[in-house]
Parts: sequence; structure tokens; C-alpha cells
Amino acid sequence: MNLFTPMTLPNGTVIPNRIAKAAMEENMCDANHAPSDALLRMYKAWADGGAGLLLTGNVMVDARGMTGPGGVVLEDDRQLERFKQWAQVSRSGGAQVWMQISHPGRQMMAELGQETWSASSVPLDMGNLSNKFSTPKTMTVADIEELQRRFVTTSQLAEKAGFSGVQIHAAHGYLLSQFLSPISNKRQDPWGGSIENRARLLIDIVKAVRSVVSPRFVVAVKLNSADFQRGGFSADEARRVVEMLNGLNVDLVELSGGSYEAPAMQGQARDGRTLAREAYFLEFAKDIVAVARMPLMVTGGIRRKAVAEQVIGSGVAMAGIASALAIDPNLPRDWRAGKDTTAALPPITWKNKMFASLAYMACVKFQMRRLSHGRATHPGVSPLWALIVQQVMAARQAKQYRRWIAGRTGAA
Repeated sequence: MNLFTPMTLPNGTVIPNRIAKAAMEENMCDANHAPSDALLRMYKAWADGGAGLLLTGNVMVDARGMTGPGGVVLEDDRQLERFKQWAQVSRSGGAQVWMQISHPGRQMMAELGQETWSASSVPLDMGNLSNKFSTPKTMTVADIEELQRRFVTTSQLAEKAGFSGVQIHAAHGYLLSQFLSPISNKRQDPWGGSIENRARLLIDIVKAVRSVVSPRFVVAVKLNSADFQRGGFSADEARRVVEMLNGLNVDLVELSGGSYEAPAMQGQARDGRTLAREAYFLEFAKDIVAVARMPLMVTGGIRRKAVAEQVIGSGVAMAGIASALAIDPNLPRDWRAGKDTTAALPPITWKNKMFASLAYMACVKFQMRRLSHGRATHPGVSPLWALIVQQVMAARQAKQYRRWIAGRTGAA
């Protein structure tokens, strides 16, 4: 078995190779928060690049909960034709395309002007940036039931639009991950306390989605291998959640790690652990492979063919690649042709790790914007310049979002 061996999922779906374009935060919606022409152009580049699986960036299940001001929303069928175009473009090169569906919970910028939800009323600890996020309200039982319905509705719409699956995002500190973590979940009811209770919402959503989509429609989950915060969601708890998912007809689990507070998905832990320079979470995945009945995928820092092969050789089914494919979408095609191409951003060595993390994300978004306009990427862009451009664009998008959401509220 190698990177270009096809893989058959539990539901019979065949992925043509073991390389996945992992999800990234794109923020490229149109005026209606549907997929923009720029977003479609970017996915055409990835479709032509040779990855066997394309995972979209966050698609929001609730317009009031946004991971970013330019995020795509799918909560009804008003813009379904645009989503059909997105799916068609993404599948044009033969890849599978899954929609990543998500709710940010407390990880939503306060400038968007919306009330934030979480498992408990625990604010983000972002140091000097903490005031950029509101203290969330504790979700009621009714809120939890509404959230579950929204994940189900978005999954049904994704299938109707022609996507070949959904990935339920329960990692990176977003809402389902907030329920899983004992740092953000202080509940004393059936959704808090033990890991079985903290995983209840994720498990119920998986069951509900699986019950309404067709058998050949993929249902996948993205899960933290750990939070990398002291007292947070642990590697042992991640293994237990995978055991709980084993009997639910889940087709694949992607393992990543971290959150806004501890961006381990960029190689930064906050609990004293040292992560590998590439394939950050592979060591954690090896423990989970032993108990998982579904295929696993590992994402985080992979940019070289040899490392991707190491991931597959360890028993993990797929190698997820994110920022490297934002720099060079043709890596899979080159690797198949025998080239040893690699792609990476220069390291950002700023003393303030939080600002360095923001600058890294801004540099990745800079590459994606260039791809979306059919231009060559520029990995050597100044991190400071990329961050300034990103902040200006985000402020403009936030203003547009506030107008859009106010118009929807007024029309309701």
C-alpha cells in the first residue's frame, strides 16, 4: 500500500488515493454567504491538483454562529444552486468532496455582534486578545436540541447539493469540541462530567445525521487527538470517543489537535509537550489505530512526500495536508509523477506566540486568495504585511456580515 493506493470506506465509497486536502479557514463567501466565484476557482485548482479527497473549509450550520466574517452558511435551500456548483467543480478531477460542517460556539469574534454559545459560560483565555471574544452563554436543553437539528439539516442539504459526504467538526476548540473539553464544559447535567456525557452531543449528532442521509453518503468526524492544554481533553479521552464512534457507521475519523487558545494544529502546544516538526499528531494516532474500527486520517504539518508515506505506513489510512496545498495545490500530482516537491511557509519567530499564530493563518489565507484569482502563490510574503491585509479584510467582511444578518433578522 502507498499514497496512491485507492481506499474503500466502510460504506463502500472509494477514494482514489490516500492524500486529502484538509480543511482550512477560507472566508470567501459571496454577498449571500454562499460559495463565491473566487472560492470555486480555488477549488478548481485543488480538484486539478490530484488529491483523492477535498474537505471544504468550515460551512456554518447557523448564520448567527460564524468562525469568520466571510464564512459560508448552509442552513436552508435558498442558495442551493451555488452549493451545487461548488460540489461539481470540486469533483471535476475525480476526487471525493466532503463538506465540513461546524459551529464556532465561543470561538466567534465579538465584532460580529452575535450572542455566543458554549457548553458553559467559560470565556476564552487568549491573553491580550481575550477581549476580542465575548463570554458565552450556557446552552439550554432547547439550544442543544436546535443545534442537533441544524447539523442534520445542513447534512441533508449537502447531500442534495452533490457533495459526497460531510465531516462533523468536533476539533480545534469549536462548539462540539467545547462540549468535549473539561476546561470549557462545567455542566452538571447529562452533557457534562464524564467523557461519556461530554461526548453525548457529538454522538447524538452523528446518529441523527447517519439516520437521514443515504448509506453511500459519507459521515466523518474531525476530532482532537488532545487539546494540548493542562486539564483539557486528553489523548485517553480521544481514544474513548473513537471507541464510542465505532458502532455508529462513521466512515472516517480525522485526528488533529489544539484550539484558538493552544494552536497545536500549527505545531504549538500549551501544556509543555513538544510536537513533531511534521505530522504533529501521528504518535497520538498510533494509539487510536489500535481501537478504531473505521479508517483514520492524520492532519497537521505534513508537507513532504516521505512524511506522508510515513503516516500511511504507520497504519493510518489517509494523510491530510492543509497549508502545503494552499502553497502548491499540485503536490499530489507531482508526487505521483515521482517528483519530491515540498511546500512550506518560512517560520515566524515572533516572541508573542498568539500574534505569530494569527500571522501564520494570515499567510495561509494570503496564498489561498492568490489561488482564488488564478495567480501564483507567494510563500515568502511578509507575515506582518499578510496580517495587516487580513485584519483590514476581516474588518470589512465583519461590517458586511453585520449588515447581512441585520437584513435577515428584519425580514424574518
